[in-house]
Amino acid sequence: MRIGYGRVSTADQDAGLEAQERDLKAVGCERIFLEKISGTKADRPQLTAALDTLRDGDALVVTKPDRLARSTADLLAFVERVKAKGCGLIVLSMNGQTLDTMSPTATLMLTLLAAVAQFERELMLERQREGIAKAKAEGRRLGRPATILGQTAAIRQMRQDGMSAAAIAKELGVARSGVYRALETK
Repeated sequence: MRIGYGRVSTADQDAGLEAQERDLKAVGCERIFLEKISGTKADRPQLTAALDTLRDGDALVVTKPDRLARSTADLLAFVERVKAKGCGLIVLSMNGQTLDTMSPTATLMLTLLAAVAQFERELMLERQREGIAKAKAEGRRLGRPATILGQTAAIRQMRQDGMSAAAIAKELGVARSGVYRALETK
């Protein structure tokens, strides 16, 4: 029996979860376990349920290796855990190739590709840290842009001083609708 597992990190990735479910059904998964949870969380109840469902000769199917593990070591640990049950791991999206770990060659390929993916992720995180450090050194504000609601007191004062919403918007460089929204807040 083929048992599918799909995961997305956040609730706003419904389309990604639906696509995984569609792909898992298309390859004949009889049971599919889906969850919306970060891959770094130690407790993933649906993954645990999928692994508990595996019986000798079954296959755990995932669309991509990063749905299962965040690092090469984690992925190889999952492969060993699945193999210990007498089962295989099938990864559907490996650049057009489907990898089935029942084959030693596929296990090698999966290990190499996971190592490359982990390396790319580490490089991306390093670039991100460098960018953040540079922005801080330049005194730039980090995070989401401030909203108009942070200027509510100033907007109300300008309005009391007789300024029109259009004039306030022009002076602050914001949309007139934002000025009205700030004026309506309690």
